This record gives sequence, structure tokens and C-alpha cells, in this order.
Amino acid sequence: MLKLKKYQDDALNALAGFLTRSRNVSVAEAFQEVLQQQQRHGERYHEIFPEIPCVCLRVPTGGGKTLLAAHAVALVGKTLMDSDAPIALWLTPSDTIRSQTIEALSDIRHPYRQALAHDFGDRVRVCDLESLQTVGTSDVGKACIIVVTTIQSLNVSDTSKRNVYSFFEELAEHFRDLPPAVTAGLEKVTEADLASQPFLTAKDLGRVKWSVANWIHRHRPLVVVDEAHNNRTDRFFKTLGRLNPRCVVELTATPVAGNNVLYHVSAQELRAEQMIKLPIVLAEHPEGWRECLRDAVLTRDGLETVAQKEADYVRPIALVQAMPKGGQATVDVVRQHLMEQEKIPAEQIAVATGTQKELDGINLFDPACPVRYVITVEALKEGWDCSFAYVLASLQSVNSAKDVEQLLGRVLRMPYARDRSQPALNKAYAHIVATNFAEAANNLRDRLVANMGFERLDTAGLIVPQLPLPLSGGAGGAPEAVLKAVVLPDCHIQLPAVPETQHWPEELKAKVEIHPTSQGATLVLKGNVDGDTLKQAEAFVSAVLPPKAKEAVAQQFADHRAIRQAMKAPAQLGLQFAPIPQLCLALDGYLEVVEKDTLAQLGEWSLLDSPVQLAGFAIHETVNSFEIDVNGAKVKFRHVDAQQLKLNEVASHVSEQDLVRWLDVQVRQADVSQLQLQAYLVKLLSLLIQGQGLSLTALVRARFQLADAIKAEVERLRREAMRKGFQGRLFDMAVPKLEDMAQYSFQFDPGKYPARNVYQGGYEFKRHFYPVVHDLREKTGAGKLGEEFRCAMAIDAHPKVKQWVRNIERQPQCSFWLPTASDYFYPDFVAELTDGRVLVVEYKGEPYKTNDDSKEKIQVGQQWEKSSNGRCLFLFAVADDDMGRDVFKQLNDKLAG
Repeated sequence: MLKLKKYQDDALNALAGFLTRSRNVSVAEAFQEVLQQQQRHGERYHEIFPEIPCVCLRVPTGGGKTLLAAHAVALVGKTLMDSDAPIALWLTPSDTIRSQTIEALSDIRHPYRQALAHDFGDRVRVCDLESLQTVGTSDVGKACIIVVTTIQSLNVSDTSKRNVYSFFEELAEHFRDLPPAVTAGLEKVTEADLASQPFLTAKDLGRVKWSVANWIHRHRPLVVVDEAHNNRTDRFFKTLGRLNPRCVVELTATPVAGNNVLYHVSAQELRAEQMIKLPIVLAEHPEGWRECLRDAVLTRDGLETVAQKEADYVRPIALVQAMPKGGQATVDVVRQHLMEQEKIPAEQIAVATGTQKELDGINLFDPACPVRYVITVEALKEGWDCSFAYVLASLQSVNSAKDVEQLLGRVLRMPYARDRSQPALNKAYAHIVATNFAEAANNLRDRLVANMGFERLDTAGLIVPQLPLPLSGGAGGAPEAVLKAVVLPDCHIQLPAVPETQHWPEELKAKVEIHPTSQGATLVLKGNVDGDTLKQAEAFVSAVLPPKAKEAVAQQFADHRAIRQAMKAPAQLGLQFAPIPQLCLALDGYLEVVEKDTLAQLGEWSLLDSPVQLAGFAIHETVNSFEIDVNGAKVKFRHVDAQQLKLNEVASHVSEQDLVRWLDVQVRQADVSQLQLQAYLVKLLSLLIQGQGLSLTALVRARFQLADAIKAEVERLRREAMRKGFQGRLFDMAVPKLEDMAQYSFQFDPGKYPARNVYQGGYEFKRHFYPVVHDLREKTGAGKLGEEFRCAMAIDAHPKVKQWVRNIERQPQCSFWLPTASDYFYPDFVAELTDGRVLVVEYKGEPYKTNDDSKEKIQVGQQWEKSSNGRCLFLFAVADDDMGRDVFKQLNDKLAG
């Protein structure tokens, strides 16, 4: 099975947490709790159906939405539907995607089907609406059933005119002997049905329809909505309501108002997982389409030369967007120009338009395939994908070009979903017809946000101009020389009117140019101005603008700062960050990095060493409901009718051994042997049945909640073992000697920085290693400078700091961490000093500086520093310490030695 990326795991964990919590509190409350965990504020839950969870996972183009959906089926089944054989209705935006989805979900070699097989084995039935009639009653409750269709197949006002709502004798077995409580919500036969289905008679009026739609309604499916932004009409929601969903999970890159975005994946997360190429190296061509096409050819040729050094076969392809009929650079003109002027062989050119389909039947990944240029006009067909596409040349004017974002999405995908050894092949390239870089970049940035699923803040640093550096290698030379060689682009700000400048300082007026335009004016600042000048210009320009115009101008300045930041970032220029020693222990004569598993082993833990217990787990059956209590969080199941009352007193057809085997699969742990786990489960079931008086039937009904409670108990025992191991060996931990640094150190990877909630403020950081800064707020709600932001300013401004990183929490592969008694500790900031030492800074606000968590972090940080023989420094910074020093003074004193 294809291993999920970290961001995919995080998205599914957010969904699981939300659904689990929605059974204890209202759906809206559960939604807000998950958003707060992500530091997201000010978003509200839009209720579509009362107390039916309806949420959206936002994944940018190239992020694997469909794979997430495949994994979500079992997740929703377990956490919300209490079923290991759920029914899902999978809605696609078009018939083409429907066919592709059915094919992929049915193919045992495809990652989507393998995701289903991981949870259901061969107990999977995939069908469309027409073949649903072949699903027997014996399949329901035994197999996961996925019905794939388009929303258009269901989306009607008059249900008598669509087969999905028609009466079918073949479905009779699914509707026999249904109790009134079940049939109440099902659609009945009407006069309109008699007219459209002649075999029905007047006697059938008012009968429950034996229809596909009623079958779906009866089983309350999970509804998966692909490309959810396309379906926000009243008729769509009425259609969904008729289907009686238990839960709705939407997936899209571009949510709209009304989509409850539970989790969004950032562009930096995709890049860190090697899914896409970034940044987009953009070149503007005011001269026209010929120059644009010429430079695109040169870029592609240079990339092919570089690709010869790759271990994997890569043949860079250029996508050329020609002008529509009536324009200068039509498909035929571009093909002729490539062959006659650029001397490209005819067999290397393919045309893919509505009428010319020269790519059909061609495998672009085949080394024998000669195609290097694909000419199109609008979007390539749905499902077209070739990660060898590296260069986009849009010959249409950037302001009028249609579907350019779809083509841009094609060149973002990374070959083999794995970073290339040559840095130039980890980037995408775009050549655009535009008057200046700012115009081209702003237009592409808007399209990335509106049509490709990137957050506005995510686009910071995604688009950079071409640098005057060799395409084939890194920048070369000393870091200082590399940074000085960077030529920053001019800043172009569009204003609604020509500004009055008589009150501006003379030194500012000397650095700006103002050009009147038909829409107002363009303010130009040369690329070599400093950040303070930019800030001053923004302040004077914005002072007289109305709020909406002021916001637009602020966004333009912020975008330009992001480009400057990206171009100057050492990670973008091929520079490296110093290795950071990790805490190690000598175990059995060998050095080992202290990880969670290390601490648990040191604690010598076993599930059978402690008294078996499951504190806080209880089951209560009342007259109207069946309730499970797990540590005070109550999960209620309402009875459908009187026949379900007192089911816990009925003997179970499942034995204790069956339940042990089922729990063994659900609770399995990598560091616990199967024999030990099964012995533990046998003891635990004996305690619950004989010691607490719970019936086996009740435990089987509550098996999903029971599995979760057992997982939590196993984790509690593991953490207790970790605590013992940590406390017993903390002062034996040490950083490695210099000769062992290569093996026992962490190093920030230039291409792996999965930032979220990216900083975008008026202060321009000069020494941050990466082009963006993770989760840093310049101002608090009260309008004051944020405390962590002040700490970042202090680090960035200190003359002894060479470069620094805003460390990202809960990213063990991409961030620096130190071990604690229960988890990993991710310091807020990591800095490389000019003398080669490494500084780690943890910042805590006033309420948290003396709590137990802070004391433990201080303890482990000091041990890391003490054992390094002066190579490492640890600073626990606070707003104002006991000596009255602010964070600037604390940092200065730490580095004074």
C-alpha cells in the first residue's frame, strides 16, 4: 500500500478527531475545537443538515485528494458509523472522472483500491448506479460498498424522470419487512411514477419505492463529494437531503463560501513531501510571444542537459499555450515556428486540442517517446497527467489567458513524487507574456489562490523571477557573495489615483517613480531599496486611501516583500544550514539518538507488568438510548424502534475469542508482540465481563469505542515507561563528538519546510533560512507586537546570527527536536551563529514560564547545552525575566560569552 504523506495523515487525524468529538458535543462545537488546535480563528460552521457532520478537506492541486477520500471511507465507518463494512456514495464532477474513479477503485494494483484493501481486505464492492442492483442483502453489513456516480445523475427536481428514483423489482429483497420507523422517510410511489412506469398500477400508489435512491437513503451512507466547490446550489442540497447521509466529506482545492474547511494543506507541506516542484521560476516577456517561446525552448533544453545526470529517466516537456483562432500565435503558427525558427524536429511536437488529439495512446513516460513540446490552447483533458512537464509557455496575454492555471498545475507535479538530485529539476518554470514581473506574478498568484487551492499566505515565495545564476548548478561561492549577487525585482504597486507627494520626505521621493495609468497610477520602487523604504512608502501611500483600497495596496506590498524574502533566502540559493547535534545515549556499546522508542525500552515496559484496567470506560442502556462513557465523554446511540431496546441482554453470536481477534487487529502496536497483546486483551475482557458485569453483547456493540479506549490505555502505559526511562537516564544523555556529528545530527533540508499559517507582515526578516516563516503573528488581537514575533526580530537583528529557522512543531522529519518524558520538544527557533555554534531558543509567555512543561524543557535544553562542550547554546526566553531584561537583552547576554 502507498504510504500516506505526513500532511495526509494530519488531514485524516483532524477528520477522525472531529467525528469522534461530534458524538460528544454538537457538530459546530466539534468543528471549532479542531480549528482551534490548528490556530485558526474567526471561522464558523455552516450547518447544512441538522447534526449531520459536513466538512471539507482542502488539498491543493497535486496533493492526492482521491487517495485521502479512499482512506476516509474506513475512518468514517469506524469513528462515526460503528461499522467495519460501511456504505459510501462517491460523487464525481463528471462522467469522465466517474469512469476513472470506478476503474481505480476496482483495480487491486491501484493505490486507491489498496487503501480500501488495507482496512477491508477483499470485502469491497465497487459499483455504479446501474450495477447497484447486483448487490445482494448478504453484501450489506459484510462488505464495504462504494457507489460511484455523478451528482448530475441524482440532481433533479422531478424524481419520476430519473432511473435512480424509479421502481425496480430487482431490489425487492432489500425492502422486505421494514419497520415503520425505517419506511417513514422513504419515497413513495406517486401518480407521476405510474405515468413513467406502466407496470405500476393504482394499487401501488403510496407504496415504498424499490428504488436505488431509497436503498441509499435507507442505509445512510457516507457521502464523498469530489471537487465540492462545483456543487453549492439549493437543488444539490435538496438532493443530498433525499439521500439521508450519515456524514458528508467534501474534497476540493478551491472551497467556496459554505464549505466547512476542516483542514487545509499548505503548498509548503506538498513541497516538503516532494509532491510538487517549487518555486515557480517566472520570466515575463513584454516583447511578445516569439521571445516568450524562444526562452521557453532554451529553458527546456537546459533542463534536459541537467536531467542527464539523474539516476531516473526524466525528459523535460514544455507545455505551450497557443492563442485561439484569430490570434497571432495559433497552434499551426506555433508548430511552424518551433520547427523552422527553433529547429525542433516534428516528432518532438504534439498538439492536444479539442480537434487534434495527438497525445492519445502515447506513453509520455516511455524513454522511446520523442515528445518534448505539447501545444494546446485551453485546458488539457481531465485526468491528463505527466510529471515530466516542467516548462509552461503561455503565449496569450497574461490578463486574458484562459485555463493557464490548469496548465500550471501540470508542470508542478514532481516526477516519481521524489526530489531530483539536480536542484534545477525541483523547480517549475513559467514564461508569460506580460509588461513586467509584478503584473505576471500577481496574475499567477491570483490564479493559484482562486483555482488551484493555495492559501493567499501560502503563495508567499512560491513565485520568483529568474536569477542570473547558472541553471545547471547551485549558486556557488561564499554565502556572502551569493547573497550580494541576487538582483531583486522592482516593486510595482497599482494605485487607484495619482498620489499627492508634496508632504513626502525628499529622500523617499527620490527613490520612487509614479506613472499615471488609465486606472490610476503605478508606483515603482527599484529593487535595491531596503525594507525600511518599502515600509515608509506603504505608510505614505496608504494614509489617504479608503479601507478597501488600503487593503489592496497592503496586499501588493506584502506580495513584493514575500518575493524579496524568497529570493534572498539561503535555502533558495543552494546554501546549507549547519548540522545540529542531537541528544544521544550509549546503549550496548553503541551511540543511539534518544527517540520515543528508546525511552520506552529504557523503561522496560510490558502490558502485563501493570494491573489490567480500563478506567473511565462504562456502558449504560436506558429506555431510549444506548450510551458509552469514555473518561467522561459520552457517546450516545439512539434506538430506531422498540425492537432494539435491551439488546445488551441478548446472547451474542460473537465469542470472546472472536472479539479478542478483532481487537488485536484494531489495537496492534509496533513495539508490542502479538502474543503479549492478545494475552493482555484476554485479561482485559475478563475484567470487563466478570469484574464489571458488562455483557459480551454490549462490548461487541461498543467495539469501536472499546478499541479506542484500549489504545489510549496502552499509550498511557507507554508514556509512563518513557517517563521512567527519561528520568533515569537524562543526565547520561549527551550530544555526539565532532567525529560522530554526521550520523547523529539533524540538518534543515532546503526543500523541506512544511510551513502553515505563513507570516506576512510589514517587517522584512533578513536572515531566515527559508523563503517563508511558519506561524508567526506580527500583531496580537490588541494591536501589540506579538511576543514570539519580538523574539524572532531579536534573533534576526543580532549581528552574531548568520541564519535562523522558525522551527515547526510536530514535524519530526523536517524540524529539530529534543526528547522529553512523554514526547518530543520542538524549540521555537534554531539559529546558526557566525562562529559556527548553534543556538536554540524556546520562548514562553508569562502564564507558562514556570509550569511543569517549561521546567522539563529547561532541564533537557540545559543538558543538551552542557554536554556539547560549548558547541550548542540553549536560551529559555520570556517577555521580561526576573532581572527585568526584555528578550533582546536576554539574547544579547546569552551570546556575549
